Amino acid sequence: MPTEAALLESRTLRVEQLGRVDVLDKVKGLVMLPDGIHVRTEDVARYFEVSTEAVKKVTQRHRAEVEENGLTILRGAELQLFHRDMLSLWGGGEESYPQAATQLTLYTRRTVLNVAMLLRDSDIARCVRTYLLDAEGPLRSQYASLDQRVTRIESCLGGVGSALQELGPVLGRMSERLEGLERKVEVTHQVIGAMSLRLTDVQQDVVRLDARLDCFGRQLKDLRRRSGRR
Repeated sequence: MPTEAALLESRTLRVEQLGRVDVLDKVKGLVMLPDGIHVRTEDVARYFEVSTEAVKKVTQRHRAEVEENGLTILRGAELQLFHRDMLSLWGGGEESYPQAATQLTLYTRRTVLNVAMLLRDSDIARCVRTYLLDAEGPLRSQYASLDQRVTRIESCLGGVGSALQELGPVLGRMSERLEGLERKVEVTHQVIGAMSLRLTDVQQDVVRLDARLDCFGRQLKDLRRRSGRR
């Protein structure tokens, strides 16, 4: 598990912790601007109980890192637009809203957490780092347990794969037999169809024969009547 000194020195280790912004509120309440997204340099200094100069020095030394994690400086039209947006959300009246004259440095929660992992002379920052490092142990144990479960699942799936490979030839032979049976059934259907046609023809022949026999019977009766009369 990394130490606090390693966290202060290693940007890679800090990047791994930047998703844990919830830690800030667990250590101390962070007062946000009305948009609920940003804080000013003064608010960051108040949170860490240090001077604004201490916060500025940290952000200057690690400018690229903190800008990558949300540090923004507003000037000109962007600053005026931001103030208008904040005034629309501000509940204390226009006179009480603190407006920067020329520029305004804004931090997100992610940026504040980044500063907490860089600021050496702050008890609050040390508490944040300690909380991060203490919470990392159980997380690593959970990840290790998860890795073990994944490994067991992979081994089980490997056994399933071997079984499927062994069943492959058997299934292939069964498929061939089923295809043969389907062909035989099709031939049987054709034979039955032909026999049905033949039976239909025989039935028609029987009907015609019955008609002829009836006709012959009537002719025979007529002959007998004629012979009797004579």
